[in-house]
Amino acid sequence: MSFTDIYSIAGSAMNAQTVRLNTVASNLANADAASANSSDTYKALKPVFATVYNKTQLTMSKDSYPNAEVRIVDVVQSSGEAQQRFEPTNPLANEQGYVYYPDIDVVAEMADMMSATRSFETNVEVLANVKSMQQGLLKLGQGR
Repeated sequence: MSFTDIYSIAGSAMNAQTVRLNTVASNLANADAASANSSDTYKALKPVFATVYNKTQLTMSKDSYPNAEVRIVDVVQSSGEAQQRFEPTNPLANEQGYVYYPDIDVVAEMADMMSATRSFETNVEVLANVKSMQQGLLKLGQGR
């Protein structure tokens, strides 16, 4: 596996985690967004990832490795139902005094954010290690 392949794999993983962090940020920002009816309520977003192999088993030699990247297939809305709360003083309340809020678990979103952040940081460390390896190879060529 070449250094270019490693950069490509780590870069695609970092891009995927950035999308994941953006969806978490959007979900957290809208967790307390009230609406007048359940159909207008914000729906939580979740990214869908897929592994894409760039080399097939048929074309690989015994000295090569499959190169896989992470791709963002889609960003889907959750199917959770809006939470109905009795708030008759809220300006968005319906005739019965109910307001609708998104079905977003803030604790789960925070855990997802921490996981995405750690995954991103891990890929940054991979890139730093590859850079260090490349610099070591260049020093070998200089003959110190």
